[in-house]
Amino acid sequence: RYWRGARCHTSREAGVWCWQAMSEVQIREVLPGEYEDTGSLTQRAYAEYARPGDPLWDGYFGMLADVRRRAAFAAVLVAVTGGRIVGTATVELDKTIEGTEGLPPGQANFRLLAVDPGARGCGVGRRLAGACVQVARRAGKEVATLHTTEQMVAAQRIYRSMGFQRDPSHDVEVHPDLVLQAFWLPFR
Repeated sequence: RYWRGARCHTSREAGVWCWQAMSEVQIREVLPGEYEDTGSLTQRAYAEYARPGDPLWDGYFGMLADVRRRAAFAAVLVAVTGGRIVGTATVELDKTIEGTEGLPPGQANFRLLAVDPGARGCGVGRRLAGACVQVARRAGKEVATLHTTEQMVAAQRIYRSMGFQRDPSHDVEVHPDLVLQAFWLPFR
């Protein structure tokens, strides 16, 4: 299975491409020269969730591109294969990427998991989520938290399969029809 645009294709060649691409994927921190490409990828990945005419969305969409700012406050990871960035995720370890709030001791927060629409279905998101867990554990964190939306079905499937549990007490209502659903994963 692989994705091209919004259509899933299944073929022997696609399966081989996914297997080869995933065997060559390197997960690492983003380099300064990759900020723009990483921001563009994040925007492409989130475009399907756009809320046209919503000023909150417009501001959020702009923030998705600002990898330089994220990298100043958090670990920004990229998945690279064939010299191309195909995914990204952010791990907040001490402060939020907005730089205004500190995190509770022992907590890491995962943000902005994004996979290039052309590379979906090949395990990139799962590899990035696993790398986020590794970064948090190496930093001595005891729990990982994240927020996602009901519409992000593939991401929720990844998180649940990794052992993340829903935490409705920390849900955030951004708008009456947009609730950020909280999840958490204890490491002990």
